[in-house]
Amino acid sequence: MPPVKYQSGDMVMGRWPGSSLYYEVKVLGYDARSQLYTVIYKDGTELELKEQDIMENVSSSVFDILDLDHNTVMFPMPGPHIVFFFCCCCFRRLAPPFFPSLVVSIILSTLFDGQQETKAAENSSINRHEKKEENNTASKVTEAKVQAEPEKNQGRYNLRRRKDDGDAKPAEAKPEEKEAIMAAAPVATLSTPLDFGGKIGAFFWLLFLPAWVLFLILQVSLEDPSLANFPPPLPPLVAFWDTQAFGFVILWILFQALLYILPFGKLSEGMPLKTGERLKYRTNGFFAIVVSAVAVAAAVHQGVDLTYIHSHFLQLATASFLISILLSIYLYVRSRNAPPEQLALGGNSGNVIYDFFKGHELNPRIKGFDLKFFCEMRPGLIGWCLINFAMALAEMKQQGLDAPSPAMIIVNLFQLIYVVDGLWNEEAILTTMDFMHDGFGFMLAFGDLVWVPFTYTMQTYYLVNHPNPLSVPALTVIIILKLVGFYIFRKSNSEKNAFRRNPSDPKLSHLKTIHTATGRNLLVSGWWGVVRHPNYLGDLIMALAWSLPCGFSHLLPWYYMIYFIILLVHRDSRDMSECRRKYGSAWDEYCRTVCYRIIPCVY
Repeated sequence: MPPVKYQSGDMVMGRWPGSSLYYEVKVLGYDARSQLYTVIYKDGTELELKEQDIMENVSSSVFDILDLDHNTVMFPMPGPHIVFFFCCCCFRRLAPPFFPSLVVSIILSTLFDGQQETKAAENSSINRHEKKEENNTASKVTEAKVQAEPEKNQGRYNLRRRKDDGDAKPAEAKPEEKEAIMAAAPVATLSTPLDFGGKIGAFFWLLFLPAWVLFLILQVSLEDPSLANFPPPLPPLVAFWDTQAFGFVILWILFQALLYILPFGKLSEGMPLKTGERLKYRTNGFFAIVVSAVAVAAAVHQGVDLTYIHSHFLQLATASFLISILLSIYLYVRSRNAPPEQLALGGNSGNVIYDFFKGHELNPRIKGFDLKFFCEMRPGLIGWCLINFAMALAEMKQQGLDAPSPAMIIVNLFQLIYVVDGLWNEEAILTTMDFMHDGFGFMLAFGDLVWVPFTYTMQTYYLVNHPNPLSVPALTVIIILKLVGFYIFRKSNSEKNAFRRNPSDPKLSHLKTIHTATGRNLLVSGWWGVVRHPNYLGDLIMALAWSLPCGFSHLLPWYYMIYFIILLVHRDSRDMSECRRKYGSAWDEYCRTVCYRIIPCVY
């Protein structure tokens, strides 16, 4: 059996799971079978750590923490600045004192490298200070931030809470210490693990997504949109472009931009960024859709023929696609000059194609105009409702009806409720994964301006030429489905948003949680105790209610339902990977507590 390096009772430095922070811990024992040390932190937390996650106490040797050889100096460190560095380590009480002190000492030593002392003098200074530190700080808990060594085999940590921290809050650093920490904090230059198939996958999606939208538009416009008629005939090249359609899209975007900047609605704060800053957003989406509805009604009253949208659907989609491409190029070019702290981890791979697709900059802004927030919530989302309304008018015109069919009415109504609800609760998008983690690039620009308005309207476009009569019982069942799905969707999202913004809200005191090493809690009761994604469940039920009015004659109007299942399963897998990396063993406990992902007792 290999010798045990650390004995029971030793005071050492232990790495906190999932981070590069080391804290002083006491060794409680060693398990020879698992080869793990059981250690206890000052707050009573017990962990089982591997030997490579433990190092000798900082007071015994600063070079152990710096990961330097005792006989080699990796950078010039004059004696006076070493003394300053150690004094900071010894006498500053707020965590983490070691890291800002280290940075200050490096800066000073770099500025005054002409005053280097001999190695013997440095060792003498270090030894004198170590002795002083040993005498004066025997009971002091020292915290150090260091770069952890890469591990070949990452083992699972066993987190066992021995002492409930209740409502205790971590001590906050003084303002000057916060500034020092922010100035010294390294900025990640590499992205998180690549998704969507990595670099090759990004190139594939850049080509596939526009081609798929084109296929849907051409297929649904056929007299018989059956997949047996695949592939649909490709129209001549000139049929893709219409200058008037391009101008219509530009005017629509400018109109929505004007409504966005008007001083109506409240200013909402986003979630904290890596710098600690909270961006402000003008959340007046409900005002925007009301004004848009009034403007559209006035245009129809003045004789504007909105069935133009149906007859020029392909040209409008082409114009929107061109605008999304130009916007994506602009976003990527400007992101090359963005400060590192403003880049999105998920789109910071260093590969041009992947970063262009995923989004390089997290929150690109032109002064106070947030491009990502605007595109997510305005032109495409409200345009979705405009297109649906135009399809209802086109159905009346082509079918010779005095009013839209019941199927067309309920699809329009259901999707209008969905959009209005999103704009009424516009602030909630600021806490979503897309908004907090994904950069703004082609993926979101294309999705906001092309994918949403031109593929989510497949049901209404289909019903223009393929009416589907509905009986009263069928209508009743579909309406009940919609109401149930909407209730689950809204209640679960409201619960999540309220908890993320203020976990200590007395209204949420009845909710049960699992504490994590990051200091955040995971909900395991309420809607989030039924399945891990109750909002996805509500979304799927509503998608079913949107597709049923189209009947079962063709698969195409069920595209949204099929697509949404694939999308939400993929999002769930992304969430699982990210949360397991972030929360470690607490996430495993959460998964054991909440067994099902989206559909109770099924998945």
